[in-house]
Amino acid sequence: MKRYALAVLPGDGIGPEVTAEAVRVLRATADLFGYRIDTTEYPLGAAGVAQSGDSLPPRTRDAVTQADAVLLGAVGDPALAAAEGRRRPEAGLLALRKLLGAYANLRPVVVHPALRHASPLRPERLEGVDLLIVRELTGGLYYGEPRGRDAAGAVNTLRYTVPEIERVARVAFRTARERKGAVTSVDKANVLEVSLLWRETVSRVALEYPDVRLDHLYVDFAAMRLVAEPARFDLLLTENLFGDILSDEAAVLAGSLGLLPSASIGDGPGLFEPVHGSAPDIAGRGVANPLGAIASAAMLLRYGLNLPEAAAVVDRAVAAALTAGARTADLAGPGERTVDTREMGDLVVRLVLNRDRAGAGQGVA
Repeated sequence: MKRYALAVLPGDGIGPEVTAEAVRVLRATADLFGYRIDTTEYPLGAAGVAQSGDSLPPRTRDAVTQADAVLLGAVGDPALAAAEGRRRPEAGLLALRKLLGAYANLRPVVVHPALRHASPLRPERLEGVDLLIVRELTGGLYYGEPRGRDAAGAVNTLRYTVPEIERVARVAFRTARERKGAVTSVDKANVLEVSLLWRETVSRVALEYPDVRLDHLYVDFAAMRLVAEPARFDLLLTENLFGDILSDEAAVLAGSLGLLPSASIGDGPGLFEPVHGSAPDIAGRGVANPLGAIASAAMLLRYGLNLPEAAAVVDRAVAAALTAGARTADLAGPGERTVDTREMGDLVVRLVLNRDRAGAGQGVA
């Protein structure tokens, strides 16, 4: 029996609740396909600070590099909002990405037909939306030096090297081949020298992929098009800061941040996490939407463990649950019955184990 070792980092807030459901779904796929998943939990973020005073404790640091893949819940705690250095929860996440060499972040955004009402955009604008944002994850303003602040001001440095741009561009072009064969690269080349380097480098890499169409957009125009004509996009390639902003904007299309997964891949084990934050205001109430975490587990199967058939079963189960009318509080419209975090997980597990019903969009009792 094939065995896979997963490092599970539940994190903070609602992270442990949604991660628990994702792990249950992963175990269901293991039962279905006849492999074994071994999971071990480790602290990250505020949980790491509470245990060791470090948002990325040494024990966690050692474990993630030895795992086949890493599943993360969420990080963040208002009580540590003013913390500095390694005591800041978000610093642990940034350090984790760097440790794993996870330089390419993949964020799919698909609008389920049953949820068009959940978006503030008109339903007709959402028809056919199925896009992927490929965001460079380890460079740019978040990591550039020098950085810091004093009483007179503050500085962050925007820096990219040619190899950093080349490697994420190749991820985008390879992935585009599996989709519609089109890449839209986002920059601000009319203002920023770094963006001019980005555009030139991406254009040069594109020559290696003559079967993929490339076009370029300035980030401000891309932001406008993302809400005006979202179905026109298939794959967006962008640097770190722009990708952070655009992917959160794109979450509006799907109707809830709670639906969206992500995969961060690169030189080491992949890191898979829902796009949403730790949401401490609803933690412990059982109302968090686990579908983003479950969809992240599907990406873990696809990109982290190379189990595309199992990943497809999970994706179909999530879609079937929504088709059948299952709604957590963030998705429910007027008069719609809601399910709690555990109930949504129960449903997806049942649909995974009965994949014929999942494919037919049935299964809600």
